[in-house]
Amino acid sequence: MTYGEILFRTATSFVALLVLTRLLGKKQVGHLTFFNYVTGITFGSTTAEIIVNRQITLLQGISSLVLWSLLAFIIALTGLRSVKAREILDGQPTILVKQGEILEKALAKQHLNIDDLSMLLRNKDVFSPEEVEFAILEPDGQLSVLKKEELLPATKKDIKATLTPIHRIPTELIIDGKIVGKNLIKMDVSVVWLNQQLKKANIHSLDQVFYAELQLDGTLYIDKYQDSIP
Repeated sequence: MTYGEILFRTATSFVALLVLTRLLGKKQVGHLTFFNYVTGITFGSTTAEIIVNRQITLLQGISSLVLWSLLAFIIALTGLRSVKAREILDGQPTILVKQGEILEKALAKQHLNIDDLSMLLRNKDVFSPEEVEFAILEPDGQLSVLKKEELLPATKKDIKATLTPIHRIPTELIIDGKIVGKNLIKMDVSVVWLNQQLKKANIHSLDQVFYAELQLDGTLYIDKYQDSIP
């Protein structure tokens, strides 16, 4: 196989893989169930075979990727339309801790031991099952934890504080020294105002700014390229 053929196969496979993964949507990354995990591995191994295996023609390899993508799409669509199919494909959430009590049978059914559970709880800033009202293992392997009511942090509603409606989220206005024009329009911010804020921070050029973000209170957070940390 010549270098030119390898380059052509690699480029073609890359484009095909990019298009197909975009068509499948973000669930492959954001909601990694066992089936999604297998799909990702299959895509990677098939693409590698297309690139280096001369016995597989480029058309055969791309056809295989397209067929697998089509099957994955059909499976995902079936899961959206049928609750029963979704339960079979993705599984169901499993309660591992209830009112401070560890459910050993549920733990064993999920092939987890007490060390695994302790690690998952610590990832949620919980260091004892006694603190937990419910701990639920989700189909994607993540643990959702509801602490006991007396251990929950107080909210503004609890202390009857004044509630301020939030109408926007912090939004980047400058990235790598370049103004994000669409965000200026979306946040109704002018370039003149942005330059004024930069001058107040003793910044005279966009080249000095690594990142700038409009905060909820209307102020501008600025991170410079050359920060001096004492």
